[in-house]
Amino acid sequence: MRISDWPADERPRERLLARGAGALSDAELLSLLLRHGIAGASAVDIARALLSRFGSLTGLLAAPRAEVATVRGVGVAKTVELTAMVELVRRSLAEEAAERDALQSPQAVRDYLRLALAARSYEVFVGLFLDSQNRLLAAEELFRGTLAQTSVYPREVVKAALARNAAAMIFAHNHPSGLAEPSRADELLTLALKQALSLVDVRTLDHFVVAGGRLTSLAERGLL
Repeated sequence: MRISDWPADERPRERLLARGAGALSDAELLSLLLRHGIAGASAVDIARALLSRFGSLTGLLAAPRAEVATVRGVGVAKTVELTAMVELVRRSLAEEAAERDALQSPQAVRDYLRLALAARSYEVFVGLFLDSQNRLLAAEELFRGTLAQTSVYPREVVKAALARNAAAMIFAHNHPSGLAEPSRADELLTLALKQALSLVDVRTLDHFVVAGGRLTSLAERGLL
């Protein structure tokens, strides 16, 4: 059955207008972006298939475009629209982090990192470069590795921090294994980076391990 054939008070668009976006499920909100279904499947059905395929909304937002496009009823055009939406969200979170103290508004930083790293199939190490007020100057991928490991060089991180006139840094990397627990190697790397950056008066504020929708803060663990 097409959504247009549903009772008016059950249609996602009408419910959003009447009750607000918070009243809709993830699938219903996603269906509004998809707009149209296909023969035998409404936009809500396709949205549910996407969420099932990628495990969660976080998994979908971080999934490779080519893989999203293979889901029946999606295709290239709708994938492009979803990609544009994800990029707008990412930029919005980056703007929020740039305008506010990252330590006073940690949720924006965490959401940004989830969106950037959650579903990568290979390990990526990123750095958030902050000014003296802990506002975001830049967020960059510094190193990329394999499924198992990545090589991070403190000297290169120090050079990048100086080039951006950073006063502090936050690091993050993903665990494609799905385990958000920091390893002993993660702890030693964080210590090496902190020591190297301290020589040029750049503070290390945190190091996050991202796995799926979960984040672990080494600072909160007392490991920084």
